[in-house]
Amino acid sequence: NRLFVTDQAGILWAVDLDNNTKSVFLDTTSLLVTLGIFGPDSFDERGLLGVAFHPDYQNNGLLYTYTSQPVSGAADFSTIPAGETADHQAVITEWHVNNPADPASVVDPASARELFRVDEPQFNHNAGALNFGPDGMLYISFGDGGGADDKDGQDFLGNIMFGHGCTGNGQDLSNPLGSLLRIDPLGNNSANGNYGIPADNPFVGTGNVQEIYAYGLRNPFRFSFDSFTGDLLLADVGQNDIEEINIVASGGNYGWNNKEGTFYFVANGNQDGYVTDVPLSIPAGISDPIAQYDHSEGVAIVGGFVYRGSRLPMMEGRYIFGDFARTFSNDGRLFYLDESDNIHEFNLHNQAELGMSLLGFGQDANGEVYVMANAEGVPFGTSGVIFRIRLRPGDLDGDGDVDQADLGALLAAYLQNAGGDIDGDGDTDQADLGILLANFGT
Repeated sequence: NRLFVTDQAGILWAVDLDNNTKSVFLDTTSLLVTLGIFGPDSFDERGLLGVAFHPDYQNNGLLYTYTSQPVSGAADFSTIPAGETADHQAVITEWHVNNPADPASVVDPASARELFRVDEPQFNHNAGALNFGPDGMLYISFGDGGGADDKDGQDFLGNIMFGHGCTGNGQDLSNPLGSLLRIDPLGNNSANGNYGIPADNPFVGTGNVQEIYAYGLRNPFRFSFDSFTGDLLLADVGQNDIEEINIVASGGNYGWNNKEGTFYFVANGNQDGYVTDVPLSIPAGISDPIAQYDHSEGVAIVGGFVYRGSRLPMMEGRYIFGDFARTFSNDGRLFYLDESDNIHEFNLHNQAELGMSLLGFGQDANGEVYVMANAEGVPFGTSGVIFRIRLRPGDLDGDGDVDQADLGALLAAYLQNAGGDIDGDGDTDQADLGILLANFGT
């Protein structure tokens, strides 16, 4: 009966659903870089970015975090040239809860065990999602190292970029940036001995980074596994034009920085890169996204989950996701994919935008999806909220209105099945009809 919520500022909260109160489960704030890239209370992409509980957490009490920390010693992976210094280091850490069966038990701060750390050239494009797959392995997403265009020499915030090389980290298998990694956190056959590398990883024995599972990614901020099919769906944040959703396979190349979505990408020297539909010479075997949209619809995709709950029966098997904002003005948006991977928008009380900045999604053990947002769009302040997604009573087709189509659906299911069950008692009867009629026309 608890939710666990990462706060970018460094706290992992435990939320008690019985009384809607929160308590600190883990505090990483002292480990983080100073947040606010443009000064106090300003935007940042660093922080406590991800958490994953081990599949056997109830017995071993283990969980894992992705944090942005100050540079401290040599990283396990680095693209930083001599004479330069990384902006920060991405650190993957294992933690332990002494009595995981006790709801009052919290993370032991002395239990921290570092798995590995990665030098990050710039402050942004950190990705930072962690998820255990159905195979029991830990998957971790890394962005391309930040800046713009994934190419050395570009001007970014008044500085000349480094740490990307001439062709970009997204296509470079010699480092983990721009990739999705797959590791066994309880193994020990990695170079530093702190974790394991699965023998069936696609680049084992090739001379490339053996931890890489897939590559060609720009900023894969969030990904998730479908709890029914096991499919891995990953949302990759675009640069100036295209946001995309990919179904990821072992060894897959998802295009960046040769492509942005289904379009070809031109780095454009030291000027802003751009997309074109004019074919360019690029490596073979790049996988295109299953869905995409451009920046007239939003500025940064936020990956979500395939819905497997019971509250929204018409959403069964559909991928719920969103966008941070349409215009950076508290106008986050909620979307879903239909069975043909077409994008649709949720009707939120007869409006499109959320009225806040969309930050992320969560999914509980019952397959229900939650939405996280705040009014600042930055890792400061106290306006952060968690929303449940619920139907307007009587809106059986999920289009945001209670109308003739919903009445028809209920009558078709009346006394036959649960297709018109509004009150949650498992059947379609007079009580459900009464609820629908009371909301008809809203």
